[in-house]
Amino acid sequence: MRIRPITPDRLVTELTERLAGAVGAGRLRVAVDGPPAAGPDALAAALVDPLRALGRPVLHVRADDFLRPASVRLEHGRTNPDAYYEGWVDEAGLRREVLDPAGPDGSGRVLPSLWDARADRASRAAYVDLPPGGVLLVSGALLLGGGLPFDVTVHLVLSPAALARRTDPALRWTLPAFARYADEVAPASFADVVVRADDPRHPALVESAVSS
Repeated sequence: MRIRPITPDRLVTELTERLAGAVGAGRLRVAVDGPPAAGPDALAAALVDPLRALGRPVLHVRADDFLRPASVRLEHGRTNPDAYYEGWVDEAGLRREVLDPAGPDGSGRVLPSLWDARADRASRAAYVDLPPGGVLLVSGALLLGGGLPFDVTVHLVLSPAALARRTDPALRWTLPAFARYADEVAPASFADVVVRADDPRHPALVESAVSS
């Protein structure tokens, strides 16, 4: 295993080239997975324009827009790490409204958001069409290991010390969930692309994962 330092801009370029080259006649479903402190939403957003510049239709969906209602999500309290780990994201809704329609036999008619967590109501978003040859980017935390059907997985990993240091104090109660994720799922051991993101200014690619 070799760790290759890379600039943030070069990381976006290399991921863009990899994803654009991986799209066949159908659509490519990509997970950009990582804790909020690693910035998975920001990385996915940074890939949108470069992929479009290469002629690929792109849709970015955030897992935070597919949370369960507060009555379900917060049943065991607002700061329960086990509930956060096991059931905050509506994985069935994400599969039904996003991943399956973007799959090989899907219609391409995708719902970009399902639930407005701030208002705690349905987002009322309109469906959008992702044509063949398109790239679906799904970003968020704890996306891997649950059987969601992704074609390419990108995992942003931080050391426990960096994760604790960079996590917003209001979210530090989630740290046990990420420790459990690393222990039980070990996404860095199987993701297609693994990025070490201890320092956002100086990421590094784990070469064995990129070449797998």
